[in-house]
Amino acid sequence: MSLNPNTPIRTRIAPSPTGFLHLGTARTALYSWAFARHFGGKFVLRIEDTDVARSTQDSVEQILASMQWLGLDYDEGPIYQMQRLERYSAVVEQLIAEGKAYRCYCSPAELDEMREAQRARGEKTHYDRRWRPEPGKVLPAAPEGVQAVVRFKNPLEGDVTWDDVVKGPITINNREIDDLIIVRPDGVPTYNFCVVVDDWDMAISHVFRGDEHVNNTPWQINIFNALGAPLPRFGHVPVILGDDGQKLSKRRGAVSVTAYEDAGYLPEAMLNYLSRLGWSHGDDELFSREQLVSWFDGTHLSKSPAQWDPAKLEWVNSQYIKQADDERLAVLVAAQLLKRGLNVDAEALVPMCALFKDRCATTVALADWLSMYFAPVEPSAEDLAAHVTETVKPALQALAAKFAEIDWNKVGIAAAIKETVAAHGLKMPLLAMPVRALVCGRVQTPSVDAVLALFPKEIVIERLRNS
Repeated sequence: MSLNPNTPIRTRIAPSPTGFLHLGTARTALYSWAFARHFGGKFVLRIEDTDVARSTQDSVEQILASMQWLGLDYDEGPIYQMQRLERYSAVVEQLIAEGKAYRCYCSPAELDEMREAQRARGEKTHYDRRWRPEPGKVLPAAPEGVQAVVRFKNPLEGDVTWDDVVKGPITINNREIDDLIIVRPDGVPTYNFCVVVDDWDMAISHVFRGDEHVNNTPWQINIFNALGAPLPRFGHVPVILGDDGQKLSKRRGAVSVTAYEDAGYLPEAMLNYLSRLGWSHGDDELFSREQLVSWFDGTHLSKSPAQWDPAKLEWVNSQYIKQADDERLAVLVAAQLLKRGLNVDAEALVPMCALFKDRCATTVALADWLSMYFAPVEPSAEDLAAHVTETVKPALQALAAKFAEIDWNKVGIAAAIKETVAAHGLKMPLLAMPVRALVCGRVQTPSVDAVLALFPKEIVIERLRNS
C-alpha cells in the first residue's frame, strides 16, 4: 500500500535512551525536522525504550536537552514505547488470530544447534521455521518450561521493493528475510515491530534514518502490509565517518551533542555543519535555520558517507561567533568562566567579547582570552626573556607611573604609550610586546590600548610594576 500524495507530512525521530544523543541521530533529527517544517507538517519525538536493561532516565534527559539546545522543536511527544505495551499486545494478538504471526517454542540451545548445523553445511544461518504453522503441517505440543517468542510470518516468495528518498529503488527478495521475532520471551515487543505500529498509529508519512536500517526495512514493510497499513516513504542517509574512516557511533568515537555545547559551540553553527554532512544547497556553506527550512525538500541528499571534520566545524563556529550578539556571547562566556571558579557579571564581559570574538572559534576560546581580566596571568619564561629585557624595564616603570596619572581610556592609554616610547628612544613593538606579556600573559593581542582600557587601571599598573 503506497502513500497517498495528499497525506499530511509527518516525520519523527525515535532515539533509543541507551546513551547520549550522538551526531548521526542528531543529523537524522535535523533532516526530519527541516523536512516537516519545509512542508508545514508535524515533527514527532518518540523514545524507543523497549531495551529495558539498557535504557536510562539520564539518557532520556540528555536526549531532550540535546534537542532543546539544537532548537529542534517537536509538535508531539515525547512518546514512550513502554507506555504503549497494551497497544502492541493487541496488534500481536490480531496478527496471530489472522495467521500472520505465531508462537515459537525453540529454546536457545535448539537455536544454537540449528545454526551450527547450517554452518556445517555451508548454509546461511536462519530460523528454519519449525514452529511456523502451514496447511497440513502438524506441530508438536508446546513444551513445558519454555517461554515462547512470537514470530512474524514473513512471506516466503516475492520481493520487497521501495523507492528510497535517498538511495532510489531498492529490492530485497523475501527468501533473504527470516521470520522475525516480534515479541521476546519476557513479553516485551521488539524494535522492528514497535516501530511499525508506532509509525502507523502516528500517521508518519516520511521516515529519515541511517542506512544501517536498510536491512530492517523489508521486515517492516511486510508487517505494514500484513496490517493493511499505509507505507511511509523511507529515506536512508549514509553514515558519518570519523577521522579514521570508521563509522561514528555511541560505541565508537562519537561525542554527545551536549559535549559540543560544553566545548563552546553555538547551536546554529552545529545545525549548519550537521546539515551539510550529507546534504547541500549549491555551494552555500553558511546559512540560517530559516534558509535551511526554505531549501530542505528532501532532494540533494548524498548517497555517499560524510566525513566528520572537526576543523571545518570549528571554522563554521568561528563565523557564527563573529556574527553573534555580544550580549549573548557574554552570557555564554560567563558560564564558561564560572566553571573555572570565576564568578563574573556577564554585563562586564560585553565589550570584551566585542573586542576578542573575531579571534575565537568557540566560547571556550573566548573565555581563555577574557580570564586574564579576572585572574592572575603567568607569562611564559620564553616571552619574559625575549621581551622584558633590562633595556626596556625602565620604560615599563615609567609607563606604569604615567598610567597612574591619566584618565583611563583608549585615548589616554595610547598617548601615554607614545610618550614613553619617544622618551626612551624605543620603537613601539619594543614596549608594546612586554606590556602585553606582563599584563595579558601573551604577546599577541588586539590593539594594546583597546585591550588595556578594559582592565581596571590598578591591575595594569600592578602587573607592570612587578616586572
